[in-house]
Amino acid sequence: MDPNLTPPWRQGWEPAPPPEPKPTPGPPGNPKWVKGMKSPNPAGRPPGSTAQSKLVQRMLENADGILDVIIEKALAGDSNSASLILSRVTPSLKAVARPVEFDFDPEAPVSRQVEMVIAAIADGSVPADIGRQVIDAISNLGSMRMQEDLEARIAVLEAASGARA
Repeated sequence: MDPNLTPPWRQGWEPAPPPEPKPTPGPPGNPKWVKGMKSPNPAGRPPGSTAQSKLVQRMLENADGILDVIIEKALAGDSNSASLILSRVTPSLKAVARPVEFDFDPEAPVSRQVEMVIAAIADGSVPADIGRQVIDAISNLGSMRMQEDLEARIAVLEAASGARA
């Protein structure tokens, strides 16, 4: 096909001109303000002038009526209203683990301590989730002991190298 040959449907067609570039916006805020000039509003924004503070003020003015309506609905059997009131009045329940008792030697090596916990989990005297927490605590204690041991060994080495110098 000849590239110079124009199909009849394209004859007289011209591409659209490129769009004009949009002007770049200046800095945000008041364009007349310059650094160091006196504030045009020295008193600042008056308290309570924002939309949020106006809404809060309206809610506080009507709080007694709103609360009365919610209590009435809760007493009439509306479970959503009752749930809303109870969630604000009563503290939320938190899981409390029961104390566990099993054979444990805190002076044993860390690996032996973990074995004791696993054995207690296996025989049912410790729930698995509590056992996991105990094992994590043992692991943290082992890491602390290892760090203390390393610090003591470094101090001995530094003292020995200082005595030679």
